[in-house]
Amino acid sequence: MTDERRELLRATPALAKIAAAAWWRGAQWTLDLSVRTGQRVVNAARTGESPAQLFQEAGADVRTYARSLLDDAGPEEAQSDGRPEDHDATPAGLRRKGTELLNRSADVELDEDIHPAYARILDELAPDEGRILRLLATEGAQPAVDVRTGTFAISLNSQLVAPGLTMIGAEAGCRHLDRVHAYLDNLNRLGLIWFSREALDDIQRYQVLEAQPEVINSLREAGRARTVRRSIQLTPFGEDFCEVCLPLGTAELDALPGGAVPEADPADGEVTA
Repeated sequence: MTDERRELLRATPALAKIAAAAWWRGAQWTLDLSVRTGQRVVNAARTGESPAQLFQEAGADVRTYARSLLDDAGPEEAQSDGRPEDHDATPAGLRRKGTELLNRSADVELDEDIHPAYARILDELAPDEGRILRLLATEGAQPAVDVRTGTFAISLNSQLVAPGLTMIGAEAGCRHLDRVHAYLDNLNRLGLIWFSREALDDIQRYQVLEAQPEVINSLREAGRARTVRRSIQLTPFGEDFCEVCLPLGTAELDALPGGAVPEADPADGEVTA
């Protein structure tokens, strides 16, 4: 008897077990598919759904079953909703990545001057958000005010009328002033800025802001109302990000194809909520 035949005989029980398991899984899937398909046909007939949609879904079911039977899901369509499957998004995978991270931290020869998140953050920024970051990096924290009801600093019935009114959009030269509030929320989400409850020391900057039409209109609409002075500034993480990723110097900006970022006159600035 040849060696090939001996190997085949030894593998026969395992092959029989695989075949039986495949038959059982196939029978279960066929029954389940028949029930689901019957229900879909009834629903389609009632709602007038196109038969082509039924055929597409049936084909997707067949492909899903074939991949599950072979335990070889394709990376591009491994999940039922068509999204790529992240094999690291499991407790074991995350623990493995965490272990690799700590191993790198113990490597005395490893020198990472740039935070690994910077490249991803740049992909999640709008051009106007870059202008806002440059303003905060070069000019420092910016004033913001909330308009609240009541005329006293402490009021049990005080209500917020207009939050976060600021001139950041105009002073940064943003093209879409109506989106500045969303820009600031995104920058805060990324950990680049934070909304401080502390006021700036320069009172004149608040006086200019509080003289803007939107602040005045909010105060009038609220009746008895007042402004609460806040500030918006870079986080330490945001400061390092701007230093590493953005051209902050005048010479660097002049070298860009579009030239320097236009600066707005604070007197003509527009308040953004």
